[in-house]
Amino acid sequence: MEPAFWHQRWAAQQIGFHQSEVNAYLRRHWPNLGLASGSQVLVPLCGKSVDMVWLAEQGHRVLGVELSREAVAAFFEASQLTPTVEKRGVFEVWCVEQLQVWCGDAFALTAGDLADCAAFYDRAALIALPPAMRQRYLAHLQQGLPQAVRGLLITLEYDQALIGGPPFCVPEHEVREGLAGWQVNLLEQCEIAQESPRFVAAGVDTLRERAYRLAR
Repeated sequence: MEPAFWHQRWAAQQIGFHQSEVNAYLRRHWPNLGLASGSQVLVPLCGKSVDMVWLAEQGHRVLGVELSREAVAAFFEASQLTPTVEKRGVFEVWCVEQLQVWCGDAFALTAGDLADCAAFYDRAALIALPPAMRQRYLAHLQQGLPQAVRGLLITLEYDQALIGGPPFCVPEHEVREGLAGWQVNLLEQCEIAQESPRFVAAGVDTLRERAYRLAR
């Protein structure tokens, strides 16, 4: 998925991945990560997710990363927040209080950029990427995040032969292999095919959404 693909999706407002409400898995399972107030949380490929506001309301410092400047601007407008904007290396950083969104390529993040992150939240990053990019993304997290880190990951699993992504099918074994050496605990899985007309129309009768707790 080249950057132009996502810029086009945002320009055309083809953003079915956006959720207008705080994610239910996040509400249910985030408190169990046991993070201290003030911990910094990475939210990769964050779009204009309202989940970032919720995380900030829990007392966290949020570091979102998003390629589309249009998405970043939409997030702050919808949240009725007025950020300061400054250049930081290859990123344009939009910041207000404990919430900042770095506009740029997530693969350009360095270990120094992520040094203060105690956790990460991934609802729509891993499943947005095709297989080769997913391997690169997980390797980038492995290398860039601090040694002691926790996370909440949400994935989808379905018959990829029936319909193309994004969102892509990410089977459980891929998560465990891609995060070898981490504790990967499956917290919950739900069958959501009947809530997804596009998948049903393509002949998908099993669409599992999974939430994982991650720790290293």
